[in-house]
Amino acid sequence: MPTPAIDEVGQLVAPLREFLGCDTPPEWIDWALANPALLLIDHANCEKKAASTALKLIFRYTDYPDLLHKLSRLAREELRHFEQVLKIMQRRGIHYRTIGAARYAGGLHAAVRSSEPERLVDTLVVGAIIEARSCERFAALAPHLDKELADFYRSLLKSESRHFRDYLKLAKQASDSAEVARRVEVFLALEAPLIQGKDAEFRFHSGIPGEVMAVSA
Repeated sequence: MPTPAIDEVGQLVAPLREFLGCDTPPEWIDWALANPALLLIDHANCEKKAASTALKLIFRYTDYPDLLHKLSRLAREELRHFEQVLKIMQRRGIHYRTIGAARYAGGLHAAVRSSEPERLVDTLVVGAIIEARSCERFAALAPHLDKELADFYRSLLKSESRHFRDYLKLAKQASDSAEVARRVEVFLALEAPLIQGKDAEFRFHSGIPGEVMAVSA
């Protein structure tokens, strides 16, 4: 997978930063650098969960041909990323294990409506936000990492930014642009405190360190 040049990274990430409305706090970057093993373990978990989410949507919403096509491709790419993270962990002697999830995704999904097609629209909007934040964090971390990991994270930017656009496009196909824009605002208002607030344990989508800080994997 080719690694985009630095100027291309900026072009890929700028629209996502504008969409999100807030950047990853520097305190989180410091926390990530202090927890390199946890960073990779939870990154692997995130890729696996992203593939699982896409597959669940494929099984649930069989009457949406574009959704089936785009999310099938997305699931394959996320599983490929999962495999790539595992290989990096193996080279570094990091054992993959199950760890608890961050409150991030649960905090977003708590506001998903239960009726259809509202449930589908909200789920797709949440997917777009998660993909956008992941991409923004890859770009924010890359300048601080060793060459192997920095190159890998930059190589993910094209696919992750496309995943963001695909989720948003699918949401608009399931509803209308004005409704999707309203729901984006609702979920971004929830997302910012999750990113900027304090968390007791480090995760890829955690906020900044709280009073109880996990310093090792």
